Amino acid sequence: MDTDVFWRVLDAAKESDQSFDDAVAAHLSSLAPEEILAFEYRLSCLRDAVYRWDVWAAAYLIGGGCSDDRFSDFTAGLVALGRDWYERAAVCPDVLAEHPAVRAAAIAGDQDVIFDEAFNFVSSTAYERLVGDPEAFWEAWKVYSDAHTRTEDGGGMGESFDFDDAQEMRERLPRLAALHLSPGPS
Repeated sequence: MDTDVFWRVLDAAKESDQSFDDAVAAHLSSLAPEEILAFEYRLSCLRDAVYRWDVWAAAYLIGGGCSDDRFSDFTAGLVALGRDWYERAAVCPDVLAEHPAVRAAAIAGDQDVIFDEAFNFVSSTAYERLVGDPEAFWEAWKVYSDAHTRTEDGGGMGESFDFDDAQEMRERLPRLAALHLSPGPS
């Protein structure tokens, strides 16, 4: 599944009356098993491309901390935001401070915005609906992913830094830090 088709699937799901994750899974379950695996492959490539320290720092600020598992949910949720926000955040994660849901969540103290655990499993949910076996997806995914070496490299994690250093966070992600950290020393 090419990138444009992938994003069209997500755009169509946003127009549905169902929850986003359910709408994506419903659409995928109408496709052939190979196409579901191709969707998962594209999703994995996009998530891998933003598996970086600067994006993790954004998740850390937005989520009030961020474990490995939570970062997985964040990268899935970042893709679920759609192509425009994903691509903008991939270039500069601090741009997420402009997202209306992030701004509203900061005011409300909601630390779950963007984190979308269920989106991690839309492909397996769709595959199970299609074939009726909850383990079939994982077996098929292993074979598919082994056969499809990823050529799109996110370029590594980038420079590591201390997420608990408020000054460092203010310098690297000034807009998100302004939303999520108490004011620093004058």
